[in-house]
Amino acid sequence: MKELGERIKELRTERGLSQKELADKIGVATNTVSQYESGKSKTSIDVLVNLATELDTTTDFLLGLEH
Repeated sequence: MKELGERIKELRTERGLSQKELADKIGVATNTVSQYESGKSKTSIDVLVNLATELDTTTDFLLGLEH
């Protein structure tokens, strides 16, 4: 099963966004997106909602609760 970071990276690349572009859209630093994708850092609920919105998905998908 894919981890949260893998899902974020997959959706980000599918949408043609760089880490910097996604970071700017959700209001975090570029290295923070990198840490999310690598699994070194967990997101807050607020950031998770922002990620779902910007990546046009659901929080359940990002968390692996739906496929």
